[in-house]
Amino acid sequence: MSEPILKVSDYTIEFWVDGVWYPAAVDMNFEVKAGQVLAIVGESGSGKSTTAMGLMSLLASNARTTGSVRVNGVEMVNASASTLRKFRGKEVAYIFQEPMTALNPVYSIGFQIVETLRNHFDMGPRQARERAIELLTMVEIPSPASSFDKYPHQLSGGQRQRAMIAQALACDPGLLVADEPTTALDVTVQAEILDLMRNLRDRLNSAVLLITHDMGVVADLADEILVMKDGQTVEHGTADQIFNAPAHPYTQQLLASVPKLGSVAVRERVADQSAGESPVLRLQNVSIEYPKRGRIPAFKAVQDFKLEIFPGEIVGLVGESGSGKTTIGRAAIGLLPISSGLIEVVGQDISHATQKDLRSIRRSTGIVFQDPASSLNPRLPIGESIGEPLLLAKIAKGDELNRRVEDLLDSVELPRSYRNRYPHELSGGQRQRVGIARALALTPDLLIADEPTSALDVSVQARFLELLQGLQEQLKFACLFISHDLAVVDILSHRIAVMQHGRLVEVGERDEVLKNPREEYTRRLISAVPVPDPELQRLRREARLAGK
Repeated sequence: MSEPILKVSDYTIEFWVDGVWYPAAVDMNFEVKAGQVLAIVGESGSGKSTTAMGLMSLLASNARTTGSVRVNGVEMVNASASTLRKFRGKEVAYIFQEPMTALNPVYSIGFQIVETLRNHFDMGPRQARERAIELLTMVEIPSPASSFDKYPHQLSGGQRQRAMIAQALACDPGLLVADEPTTALDVTVQAEILDLMRNLRDRLNSAVLLITHDMGVVADLADEILVMKDGQTVEHGTADQIFNAPAHPYTQQLLASVPKLGSVAVRERVADQSAGESPVLRLQNVSIEYPKRGRIPAFKAVQDFKLEIFPGEIVGLVGESGSGKTTIGRAAIGLLPISSGLIEVVGQDISHATQKDLRSIRRSTGIVFQDPASSLNPRLPIGESIGEPLLLAKIAKGDELNRRVEDLLDSVELPRSYRNRYPHELSGGQRQRVGIARALALTPDLLIADEPTSALDVSVQARFLELLQGLQEQLKFACLFISHDLAVVDILSHRIAVMQHGRLVEVGERDEVLKNPREEYTRRLISAVPVPDPELQRLRREARLAGK
């Protein structure tokens, strides 16, 4: 048997907080061989990402590690800075969970890929640029040559994730650590990225350490699975063993929580649009254009978009990354100007509203942003972030504000003690729950949910969806639910709208769209959804590749 590329032995990570060492990962033992994919799964906060970050000493200064981490036989625990520089990027590459915070906002994505290439290879600027554009083409970023000069904020969430994957693959690493690599990706691009990672493994015989909460992705890619809970390993086995004969109750619970497309009964609307009620949100022939900036030409992101959402109704908005989903969501509450058309929120025209006009509307609306790390103020404890809308709206203060904040933390299943923590002290899924609590603080008439479950593990996601359904049935707010996860949209939505290249291509009742789609594009989206069954997923993947 060949020697493992990564061997982790008796590895423990602890953090010093308020005079106490808190364990984040305890006695980790695993190895990954060339050509093998090991998936680490578990709930948000279980220690998955912390374990991955510790492999190359990327932990915060208040962390300490014991045990052994060997990459190609070289010890990484307490390794010198020069050894780590040599291994990072070239021997071991990372795809981080949140691309907006992992990419440098002041440099173009092309510059960042070129920098990686030239740090590790003797390569001139022109050659490095050609290789960078080749990598951007490989991960299917639109117009790779022009995207080379774009900055992270000019890309959609999925496009940023693809840019970071391109950077990670730049040096053909022997070990790829992929921390939620498909979180922000729509299903069709996710399928392409998984194919890309599979090809990297096959072409270079690379080892892959996959960290994810998406059991469909695990079924598609993993050879072995390690299940974590509260920093401990509770089960470790082959993909076939874990999916078909899970031994630990926690693993069984995790698999039972996975949403499956087509497994949900028809949901009754709280309010019927035929009952004569006015829509909470109305978009009529809306077009949105991003103006020319420097060498970046003007770009029409949305064209002639029409949609109405009624009280008590959840409309799922799906489509590939860059199709205009998030642009519509932001324009719907006045965060983006429109070039033509009409937007009405709670009966008020906000098509060309001033900031003063929007102030009153925002008491009736809430938004959960796609990237929780960049949408939370890093200098505010999360309790203050959640309570800020209540304070600014003069709804609560003092003890009443404290009580409301604690109730909101309870509603998203975060401990009340977390109110004094800062965003960087929480996991990605925990930060997303803070964003959800803040959006619901004012009990809005309209909630824009932009990928609200993308960073949540399946068990928390299941509980959150139940919570959102319960709140929506109680409060009767309308919701535009933007997601690339069709299984989640299936669970939650009454109607589904499908976008492609800035245009609405299909809209209808949930079952009508998912079971009998009119458009070829919608059928392609549905066929790309991964299922949490290794054998069935293999057959679906082979059928999809054969149909190309």
